[in-house]
Amino acid sequence: MIEIPSDLNPDLVPLAFLLGTWEGAGVSDFPGAEKCNFGQSVTFSHDGRDFIEYHSYSWVLDNDGNKVRPLESESGYWRIDKDRKVEVVMVRDQGIVEIWYGELADQKPQIDLATDAVARTAASGAYSGGKRLYGYVKSDLMWVGEKATPEVPLRPYMSAHLKKVVTPEEVAEMARNLPDMPDDGIAFFR
Repeated sequence: MIEIPSDLNPDLVPLAFLLGTWEGAGVSDFPGAEKCNFGQSVTFSHDGRDFIEYHSYSWVLDNDGNKVRPLESESGYWRIDKDRKVEVVMVRDQGIVEIWYGELADQKPQIDLATDAVARTAASGAYSGGKRLYGYVKSDLMWVGEKATPEVPLRPYMSAHLKKVVTPEEVAEMARNLPDMPDDGIAFFR
């Protein structure tokens, strides 16, 4: 279920499905880079203004699912206009700054984005643009990213399946909202 915080800027209601911290795993595969499984933690938060703050951290996983080393991190700001057009400003740890534009699909929580502008430092690797698709599917957040370099045409390079993390405060709130349990606790499930 998608909850809309009472202090969320009204302009951001269409993006409310993104809010929270999400964790899970995915696959990374791009020519010239190590193919690997990765873990990821993504947080979408707000402070009442007209944007959602975004932070993503990922790390390489070994064959047993253990954290090996950092993979990449990025942060940025998401906005949406009255026509459901989405804009994202993002900074990556590799020395890349991007502006993404896209839109929220009609009647479903899905966002298609494509880079409009890319700026790179001298130390960053080759990169010329990308596309991303984010979707809220059966209470999970899934995404797939495509990437292009001057040598490699646009192609998928990362995807992940993330589950929402429930904080202790959210658990306490859910417990407060439960109906009174019968004394034996079993009758509730009948």
